[in-house]
Amino acid sequence: MDEKNMSQIFLKIPVERAGVLIGDKGITKFELEKGTGATITVDGKLGDVIIEAPSGGCDPSGILKARDLVNAIGRGFSPDKAFRLFDDNQIIEVIDLKEIVGDSRNTLVRIKGRIIGENGKTRRLIESLAGVWVSVYGHTVALIGDYEEMRVAKEAIELLLKGCQHGTVYRYLNKEHLELKKRKLLLWERMPELKETKEEKK
Repeated sequence: MDEKNMSQIFLKIPVERAGVLIGDKGITKFELEKGTGATITVDGKLGDVIIEAPSGGCDPSGILKARDLVNAIGRGFSPDKAFRLFDDNQIIEVIDLKEIVGDSRNTLVRIKGRIIGENGKTRRLIESLAGVWVSVYGHTVALIGDYEEMRVAKEAIELLLKGCQHGTVYRYLNKEHLELKKRKLLLWERMPELKETKEEKK
């Protein structure tokens, strides 16, 4: 990715994902532009994407959010799953497997198989127990979730990359799932207390 400035970002996505980014009759691109305030230009033949601020300027966060959304769709997520990134507390992280295991096609296929699991079981468990979306596409693994969910999902994937048994990873996910639920429950219980504090400050 080449970011010249905060008003223009250049991305390259796989050519086969360009049509998904545009959407039927341009609906996906329209929703992205509407939700971020950015202008998105897609070259369907080359996979080149230009994200620009409209004339008169734009909130830089909108440009960066558009970048993350385009990146998510380019990394294999459906638009519906990528749209989770419209929520400000959601982030995307992309793990390049080649940087970890090298260029060997056989090794990449084996590692991707470990992350996906038999009939997709492992990926589904990471999604349901960590609360993230997972896309295994090309030589990358992409994750969408909040910071705590991302921490758990990344650790599970790192365990798989290190060769840990799936049972070990599942036990880790179950333990962290309970911890995540506890933290969210505590936060929910504190919400009235936090609201009262804000009211007192007014």
